[in-house]
Amino acid sequence: MAYEKQIADSVTRIFKAVFPNTVNHYDTLFGGTAMQLMDEAAFITATRFSRMRMVTVSSDRIDFKMAIPHGTIIELVGKVVHVGTTSLKVEVDIYVEQMYNAGREKAISGTFTFVAIDDQKKPTRIVLPEE
Repeated sequence: MAYEKQIADSVTRIFKAVFPNTVNHYDTLFGGTAMQLMDEAAFITATRFSRMRMVTVSSDRIDFKMAIPHGTIIELVGKVVHVGTTSLKVEVDIYVEQMYNAGREKAISGTFTFVAIDDQKKPTRIVLPEE
């Protein structure tokens, strides 16, 4: 039960407004900016879960399901989906909503892998809670 609670407690939600300085010439959020925000949300999630030093080692497939227009609000949601001996995977979804209308849609999703490191920056075992 402690493991599931640790995952639930580490779910991370970040809200951002999509301003003109973050969009491309199509007036939609730069893909690279979205990926940077996703990596940041994933890092925070991994750190909150493990309470250890974590580094990104890979990003799996990132699906851009819809463009995110300027003048909208986005929510990034990070959740731990797998824990190994020294690594863990965090799934991050980005939802988009209009500022002045209700409702939201999933726009982007992806998975990031992190490795726990020690003081010498070497991989180290992830310590899980006692059951």
